Amino acid sequence: MSTLAWFALVSLAVWVWLLFGQGFFWRTDQRLPSASRGQARRARVEPDRWPRVAIVVPARDEAEVLPLSLPSLLAQDYPGVAEVILVDDGSTDGTGGLAGELAASRGGLPLTVVAPGEPEPGWTGKLWALRHGMALARTREPGFLLLTDADIAHEPDSLRLLVSAAEANGLDLVSQMARLRVESLWERLVVPAFVYFFAQLYPFRWINRPRPLATAAAGGCVLLRTETAVAAGVPEVIRQAVIDDVSLARAVRRAGGRIWLGLAERVDSVRPYPGLGDLWRMVARSAYAQLRHSPLLLLGTVAGLVLVYLVPPAALAAGAARGDGAAAWAGGAAWAVMAGTYVPMLRYYRQPLWLAPLLPFTAFLYLLMTVDSAVRHYRGVGAAWKGRTYARPEAAPERCRDVAPGE
Repeated sequence: MSTLAWFALVSLAVWVWLLFGQGFFWRTDQRLPSASRGQARRARVEPDRWPRVAIVVPARDEAEVLPLSLPSLLAQDYPGVAEVILVDDGSTDGTGGLAGELAASRGGLPLTVVAPGEPEPGWTGKLWALRHGMALARTREPGFLLLTDADIAHEPDSLRLLVSAAEANGLDLVSQMARLRVESLWERLVVPAFVYFFAQLYPFRWINRPRPLATAAAGGCVLLRTETAVAAGVPEVIRQAVIDDVSLARAVRRAGGRIWLGLAERVDSVRPYPGLGDLWRMVARSAYAQLRHSPLLLLGTVAGLVLVYLVPPAALAAGAARGDGAAAWAGGAAWAVMAGTYVPMLRYYRQPLWLAPLLPFTAFLYLLMTVDSAVRHYRGVGAAWKGRTYARPEAAPERCRDVAPGE
């Protein structure tokens, strides 16, 4: 067989393994658990006594999206006591004042707006804001903290379902990956793949097992038991983390907490990414941090993306053109498996299935974004967000703890 055919066969073998051996990452049925073991899957199990909840929202220059998100939090239909704490993280567009106006005109849950000022050295902006919001919240002695981004909108029963799931299943951290906005052409091409790649890296089933094989969370929507947050020492132990959601989950796991992560049905992101440049910046600002700023991991990632996503269509096209049947067959089969695993995510995002064969093109874009993220890092630009740049963020010093399974 030709060299190309061998590469195509290796790619096909990888895809067969991914299909069955990577926690069935491609399935989209990991949704908010509603019952404890031994009870009907769809039975709603609600606590006898609803714990107090503080909703903490870090916000920096979010005046554009706040009218779409904050009213949904104020309108939560929660049987217990709940409040919203919005932390204005040095906004220059009137975010804090707008939040107050929205609360005054819409009513609902009580809102407190605080402004902690610029972060101290060694802190990222979001975690600095969370530090102050969580500290204020703890003075109210809530049972849970809902950490949610300023661009996330919640259906009226979202908080109720989150708390119910945590209490019924004995969970310390319940996180949902908000359904991102998909309207423009570039959003259709890039956004579902973003969640698909995340699930491939952190299979939800592995995270949600009683003996987990992976640890992660989605920072846009995290319900966190307050006593677990204190035991884990968050957010102080992750104060420099650029990928704060995964770092948070790992800190909770080290403290012995139980974690659940899945796809959202009642939580949506309202932030638009209409152009390729917007999406590019969103991915590139943290892609190299995900690789721990390691050149070796970068090379391995690029090689892996080429082998797994780009070789199949190239082998099919070149094999057909050269009369290399083995290369064409193996490349076509690998491409078919790849596209098939992408279909459930496209259905979850209500997108046309003709996008599935275009996954190699999207993977190539992600390859370029990852390389650009590394280039930015070595130029000293690093992770940039809302006017702040974290040129060379390092992992924050953490307390010595035993590492739980899956770390």
